[in-house]
Amino acid sequence: MQTAFFKLANVIPVDDAIGYLKEQIDKLFSKKGQHIVDMNVAAVDKTIDKLVQVDYPESWANAELGPKTEKEEPDFVKNVMHPMNAQQGDKLPVSYFTRDGIFPVGTTQYEKRGVAISVPEWIMDNCIQCNQCAMVCPHAAIRPVILTDEEVTAAPADFTAKKALGKDLKGYQFRIQVYPLDCLGCGNCADICPAKKPALVMQPLKTQTEVQVPNQEYAAKLPVRDDILKRNSVKGSQLQQPLIEFSGACAGCGETPYTKLLTQLFGERMVIGNATGCSSIWGGSAPSIPYCVNKDGFGPTWGNSLFEDPAEFTYGMFLGAMHQKNKLIDLATQAVGTDIGQDIKDALSGWLDNVKDVEGSKKYGDILKQLLPAQKDNPLLAEIMGFSKLFTKKSYWIFLGDGAAYDIAFGGIDHVLST
Repeated sequence: MQTAFFKLANVIPVDDAIGYLKEQIDKLFSKKGQHIVDMNVAAVDKTIDKLVQVDYPESWANAELGPKTEKEEPDFVKNVMHPMNAQQGDKLPVSYFTRDGIFPVGTTQYEKRGVAISVPEWIMDNCIQCNQCAMVCPHAAIRPVILTDEEVTAAPADFTAKKALGKDLKGYQFRIQVYPLDCLGCGNCADICPAKKPALVMQPLKTQTEVQVPNQEYAAKLPVRDDILKRNSVKGSQLQQPLIEFSGACAGCGETPYTKLLTQLFGERMVIGNATGCSSIWGGSAPSIPYCVNKDGFGPTWGNSLFEDPAEFTYGMFLGAMHQKNKLIDLATQAVGTDIGQDIKDALSGWLDNVKDVEGSKKYGDILKQLLPAQKDNPLLAEIMGFSKLFTKKSYWIFLGDGAAYDIAFGGIDHVLST
């Protein structure tokens, strides 16, 4: 790349530049052996011969955009996100933004960039329904779909599905749906497929969009059937909605599959403290946000802190919530001993017995959310309702890379572990 740059840029004579490059190669790689040096020198020498000039029509200089297709999109996406993505953000009036400056989440779904050269094509007859392809996808761009017979019948003509395997899925149909315009073409899904005959084959993007885009749009509107299989299995976890999707991470990213899986296991109750780094770029860059919410409106709470203190930052949020939870426990205990309705008393008692249990705290917390709004005249119960965001047990996570963990943020990690 450096050779090509100096050949095309003419900032200095190209022969001089190549001489300097070869000197640097010898200096950098001589310890690795003359063979390595010779390979790098050969790469430089072959670059000039392999350069191909691309001739383009002069008319391109005056090319105009075609007619814009109107889509059903939120005002923020049309008025703020698309102009910012087009490098026109400085032209936006202040009135286009909310007064508090908040950007909505889950907006990457509207980008549909279509930047992959090749995307996977699902070979239905070869699929063993293991869901490993969905698990390794860095962008949540390939997903299993569980359907009823009626939903298959109502689908587009090329929308195929097969009988779902497993006693818990009896009566359902199964499909792997590719999101071709969100895929980045890394091929991780095709590589991981354990079927004897490949169930996923990489194909040119242009061969897939006409059929798969309508299929994907149909699949996205179907119910998320996340309560059929156990959540903590590979197959079951991938029936959960990913609460981070279509991020701007690189093709084949090794970080985002972990984050995606965590959101499928804990996403609706996650609190994330994120060190500055890759995970803050693909996780929270303006204007499009990949973190999203589930069908009930819950999703990860995400905050970006400094490279040097993600542990202290997240631990601080945890301690703050813990003190509030302790206050809530005191209030609930006090309320149980007062003259209140038996249904509220039972719900409070059930919640107190399940404070540290995920499912139990959610179950009784949801009951309290239904009962307490009608108790505004009771100051104690009204105060308890004010803590309703703490009814469900939270799951706290620190996101950071090796630079932070082993270097500048090590002291904070050590502090959290020691306490």
